[in-house]
Amino acid sequence: MKEIEALWRDVRELSLGNSVRIEKLESPPTPLQFLRDFISPNKPCIVSNAINHWPALSSWTHDDYLTQAISSTHVSVHLTPNGRADAIVPFNNNQAESPPLQCFASAHVELMPFAEALSLITSSSSESSSNLKVVAYAQQQNDCFRSEYSELGSDCDPHIPWASEALGCLPEAVNLWIGNHHSQTSFHKDHYENLYAVISGEKHFLLLPPTDVHRLYIRNFPAAYYSYSRETKEFTLELEKPTRYVPWCSVNPYPSPESKESEMSKFPLYFNGPEPFEFTVKAGEILYLPSMWFHHVRQSPDDRGRTIAVNYWYDMQFDIKYAYFNFLQSIHCRSNLKATLHDNQCEDSDSGF
Repeated sequence: MKEIEALWRDVRELSLGNSVRIEKLESPPTPLQFLRDFISPNKPCIVSNAINHWPALSSWTHDDYLTQAISSTHVSVHLTPNGRADAIVPFNNNQAESPPLQCFASAHVELMPFAEALSLITSSSSESSSNLKVVAYAQQQNDCFRSEYSELGSDCDPHIPWASEALGCLPEAVNLWIGNHHSQTSFHKDHYENLYAVISGEKHFLLLPPTDVHRLYIRNFPAAYYSYSRETKEFTLELEKPTRYVPWCSVNPYPSPESKESEMSKFPLYFNGPEPFEFTVKAGEILYLPSMWFHHVRQSPDDRGRTIAVNYWYDMQFDIKYAYFNFLQSIHCRSNLKATLHDNQCEDSDSGF
């Protein structure tokens, strides 16, 4: 275990620095600079003044513009009771003698007119957590910006030129995200190079490098899904049949005051290890999120109650870094505080923000 703890420190000291902040560029890098300083060392950064020319920065602040531009389109909206989709949540198995089963819960996805979706997102933004009935998040991760939202395509660049040249390809997918402060994304990683541009509101990130994999306590959880009834306005959570298991990160980095001591005891590698990189991406900025970095995301809305972002997923290179990560992940380790990992620790699934 001491050797792995030394690796966490060495990675930060040699390539990331000892600060919990990440590098911020005041202008777009050249393709060579981006490749040399960030892609090759698998190092995140924030880039300012790279999308100032996008019409979206001004036009998307007006709901009338958005609803008129997408007036004839139905879009996919993810619905949850609390804003936590693709996350580990308790499942009531009606067995009083034991704690609730933990499961991996996916959102209820519904197609609806865009105007209705936007109204649902902004209306739930004004609700307090105790009064929430439904949290809506437009976050379909299937190249939705170029399909469901194609009418808005001219408001953004089709790709990030300096990133495309450095990576040697065009984006595999471009996605649009519209949500509010109730929605958050649990710790996970993606097998993509991610260029994430915030249009309105702010995104708050926690990042951990791939070498910190043991600190996230990846375990297999039974897959479940929410079903939502428009008539009763209630959710039910159902386990998939046949049973399917999803490997996912167990750590909630923001436990409630009541559960904090218990969470810290269960996951000491996370809470007692090096601080995660913590920062905010503001409107008009791009985050470069390297492949296989673990990330947790929260958001703050604009004055209309929503946060909007566009991200570009570029295929990652399955090179020596991927081999190193798989080898490291295969090592079972135990902390000095008697934290144990699941016997079946394995790769976690991809998800979004």
